[in-house]
Amino acid sequence: MKQKQIIIHVDMDAFYASVEIRDDPSLAGRPLIIGALPTERGVVATCSYEARKYGVHSAMNIKEAYRLCPQGIYMHPNFEKYREVSERLRGIWNDYAVRMETVALDEAYLDVT
Repeated sequence: MKQKQIIIHVDMDAFYASVEIRDDPSLAGRPLIIGALPTERGVVATCSYEARKYGVHSAMNIKEAYRLCPQGIYMHPNFEKYREVSERLRGIWNDYAVRMETVALDEAYLDVT
């Protein structure tokens, strides 16, 4: 009998915000918005769960995010740092998967059959 294939989908919600909070614990519990700054043109890349309570979400226009959450902490993304963390995560995932298909820095499909 052929073994059933087991695929796990890993999608790390609020990944950029979580990395920033890891590196600066004073951000924990606060509405953190990663993306453009309120004075710039752009969108929210991601945000912490605390910011989501105000209705902020990824892909939202940054001006709308600021209207909903003016007390938020706004930061530009640090993609080099996120790539480094992502590479470390992929190393861990590779220990458990026979194959891995990455979709983004924070998302992959793991074949753990």
